[in-house]
Amino acid sequence: MNIVLLDALTLGDSDLSVFDGLGKLTVYQTTSSEETSERLAGQQVLITNKVVITAEHMANHPELKLICISATGTNNVDLVAAEKAGIEVKNVSGYSTESVSQSTFSLLFQLIHQSRYYDQYIAEKQWCDSPIFTHIERPFYELKGKRWGIIAMGTIGQRVAELAGAFGCDVCYYSTSGKNTQQSIPQVSLEVLLSECDVISIHAPFNAQTENLIGAEQLKQLKAGAVIMNLGRGGIIDEAAMAEALETQDIYHATDVLAVEPMLANHPYLSLKASHRLVVTPHTAWASVEARECLIGKIVDNINSFVDSQ
Repeated sequence: MNIVLLDALTLGDSDLSVFDGLGKLTVYQTTSSEETSERLAGQQVLITNKVVITAEHMANHPELKLICISATGTNNVDLVAAEKAGIEVKNVSGYSTESVSQSTFSLLFQLIHQSRYYDQYIAEKQWCDSPIFTHIERPFYELKGKRWGIIAMGTIGQRVAELAGAFGCDVCYYSTSGKNTQQSIPQVSLEVLLSECDVISIHAPFNAQTENLIGAEQLKQLKAGAVIMNLGRGGIIDEAAMAEALETQDIYHATDVLAVEPMLANHPYLSLKASHRLVVTPHTAWASVEARECLIGKIVDNINSFVDSQ
């Protein structure tokens, strides 16, 4: 069985030897749209993270039998075409819950503790010249007693709620689908969540219900000092509106995702004057060592289950 991995770079330095017993594995670190078709030739199993697989690719390569998506989202594969061609498509879910939840708090603490400022204060040897033993120029805050609003109460949202509760936060949530009900946690409207919560974390997928869910009008509803974080998908927050709000309002923002990735060189976040109000990470929240090991293990399971079903 021939297996091709088109974008191994998205998995970092993960150990790929687990695929050795499954067949002949060909690995490409990255694959452009122009290279995709050629690299599918003679392959029965395809592993892709973000490389787009079209109906044309499938039609040109009838030997392809299984597409493994090394992620939860399936929008990079034409699922209708795959079904018509008899190609099975398997994605992976539930591998990054702990990683994303932990990253949520990592981003939050960078903002509410102003860690970057204090690190720079030390690096510039300013503490060496201090007349006293401490330096508390930037105030920081405790989580206990704060109201934490979660947008989308899926598996990750529920884990974040559990952790926030352990810190003594009063947790509520807004369901983007309108279908999710968690009896132990109060459900509120988006307006209430935005206007009353000190900390807001987004863990929603990108779809028609969440596109530009947080725009200029919604940002105006945030209370002074509020922190809003996006650990879901880019496009949920209007980034131009957020950049404007960070310059004009007393709010803070952390995000691991952007509408266009990689980040554009002229992105408004890169020219903020109020840069101390913003933390951006390059879509890493999902990618702890443990999460990537789990992801690869689940891909192997998907391939084995496919082979067993034949």
